[in-house]
Amino acid sequence: MVRLELGRILIKDVQFGEKTEVRDGRLFINKEELEELLLEDPNIAAVAVELAKPGDDVRIIPVKDVIEPRVKVEGPGGVFPGFISKVDTVGSGRTHVLAGVAVVTTGKIVGFQEGIIDMTGPGAEYTPFSQTLNVVVKVTPVEGLSQHKHEHAVRLAGLKAAAYLGAAGRAVEPDRLEVYELGPFPETAARYPELPKVVYLYMLQSQGLLHDTYVYGVDAKKILPTIISPTEIMDGAIVSGNCVSACDKNTTYHHQNNPVISQLFARHGKDICFLGVVITNENVTLADKERSSSYAAKLVKMLGADGVIITEEGFGNPDTDLIMNCRKLEEMGIKTVLITDEYAGRDGASQSLADAVPAADAVVSAGNANEVIELPPRGKVIGDLATVEVIAGGFAGSLNPDGSIRVEIQAITGATNELGFSKLRGEGF
Repeated sequence: MVRLELGRILIKDVQFGEKTEVRDGRLFINKEELEELLLEDPNIAAVAVELAKPGDDVRIIPVKDVIEPRVKVEGPGGVFPGFISKVDTVGSGRTHVLAGVAVVTTGKIVGFQEGIIDMTGPGAEYTPFSQTLNVVVKVTPVEGLSQHKHEHAVRLAGLKAAAYLGAAGRAVEPDRLEVYELGPFPETAARYPELPKVVYLYMLQSQGLLHDTYVYGVDAKKILPTIISPTEIMDGAIVSGNCVSACDKNTTYHHQNNPVISQLFARHGKDICFLGVVITNENVTLADKERSSSYAAKLVKMLGADGVIITEEGFGNPDTDLIMNCRKLEEMGIKTVLITDEYAGRDGASQSLADAVPAADAVVSAGNANEVIELPPRGKVIGDLATVEVIAGGFAGSLNPDGSIRVEIQAITGATNELGFSKLRGEGF
């Protein structure tokens, strides 16, 4: 039996202070100490840590990643294995969470598919991170650093900052303790013989060229599909390295708080039998797509699933992986439900996905990423507002002289997240 305890410490405010600590439900941060820690990386020339809270007249752009601060209190492993901690298997024991706090990385643009977070106004309605207490880490790389090294430096800075802040919750009594348990597959299936057996097939962006996801520090494009405990995912085993479209990329925060996994746990033993998770990658070549989709379907079949939920990350090329996974599982007699978003054109009249198959008859839409929105100017910008014209969803003329912008919601971080971690819903297919 795998048992993970998540102790959520509910943080109601974040402030700078002399000591980094949690006191009376507030997170105090020694700003200079955190900046000095991140400046230990020789690839970083400068770091600035700022705060952005719900309702603040603030725009953060370009957003690279969002990470939830955590600390491992009991059990094997540590936070962000393969990066901050050794690669011991996580997913059991006890982890404390600074709930309500997020580390947001920004600075010089890494790849054009990065995003926007508005803390107030109409843009705030499209991102869940307008509701978090954001510790914004602005990173300036050394001159001449390659894009891949730049991405790595910003990714590691975000993870270091989240681990540093999370450690402040080590000795704090959580406000809420959540327990997640799952036994061996045969034992779990035998315990609920009358319930449909459900597996979650979790597609990870892995197309390369800054489209990367890491599993225990390993680039997901280098793996075959594999079985993983859902509690490992909840405990930080998967980290985002993506510079893909902001609306539907899974930030590290999304992986840590995957709502599909939490809902499957909530319904386990009631109306479904949740067997576990298979992770798979999203590839570029046809041969790799065929290999991974066949291998993933085989694993789901071997687990004895009656049904499978499949979530996509990204759009276009990965739509082919999504449909291959669907078709092969349906041909095995396993019912599928797909969660994706749509790129249906600004008028919503275009084909929603780049690929389709009749068997894909149960699809949940997280919204149309091509919808255009007008965002008024904000009083403060953390990052570089000029990048709005080059990030995905922006275009020449997006930035107006008064600081207002006109973009597709594709540019807003988390707007059409394909885990359902958003407020949008489509009309269905």
